Amino acid sequence: MRPKSKILIIAGSDSSGGAGIQADIKTVTALGSYAMTAVTAITAQNTQGVYDIQGISLKNLEKQIMLTCKDIYPDAIKIGMLHSSKLIQVVEKCLSKIKVKRIVLDPVMVSKGGIRLISNKAVKDLKKIIKKSLIITPNIPEAEVLTNMKIKSVEDMILASNKLLKLGAKNILLKGGHQNTKILKDLFLNKKEFKIISNKRVKSKNTHGTGCTLSSAIATFLSCGKPINKSCELAIRYVNQAIRSNINYGKGHGPINHLNSFILEKKFK
Repeated sequence: MRPKSKILIIAGSDSSGGAGIQADIKTVTALGSYAMTAVTAITAQNTQGVYDIQGISLKNLEKQIMLTCKDIYPDAIKIGMLHSSKLIQVVEKCLSKIKVKRIVLDPVMVSKGGIRLISNKAVKDLKKIIKKSLIITPNIPEAEVLTNMKIKSVEDMILASNKLLKLGAKNILLKGGHQNTKILKDLFLNKKEFKIISNKRVKSKNTHGTGCTLSSAIATFLSCGKPINKSCELAIRYVNQAIRSNINYGKGHGPINHLNSFILEKKFK
């Protein structure tokens, strides 16, 4: 099998392998594409929490992005953890030079265990990256931070998404997983359409890395030529299947199964 497309991932590392760049690489690979990376930060973490974050030097990050793209031009870019203002400025500068149109921004702000991963100043600067992105994929807490409003219903999700459009977002997939309901409702919205994507909640504590996985899956489907709304639907389906697998690693919020899309040939079994 040959890779169908090339994805550059700009995000932080997760030493436990469930989220961050590790989850991104697994997702892109499992869906049949080629993953490249630019590491923004190294974290020390496991399924129970994030214990340390070390940022990569700005010069090194810029070199990672520019040298990679100069040699292997990406069909899409997925952006995850950007924890500081200066780092965001470097990424924005690189994006202006690279000029890739398919950019998926997952505005990572808080870990699954509730640890803040981004500074308040960086949140303001992140809005500059929003304008350069084809789609952003915030969850409800992240959308609340970006819009300065509480989100308690689908109506609130629609209102918040419209506020994000005014900030410069072109397309929004607002994830509804933080709502305490049996049926999860994700909202896809742009200036011309909106659609509620409903799915039955999968009961599992093993959901570490779902946001990273979803945004990387969207980037992969987009890079292969799928329409943006279809890319979101396929990515949500992939994540739900990965949760249902329930591999149950670790003592806290365990990872999902990125290999759920794999069908191995007999000679590898």
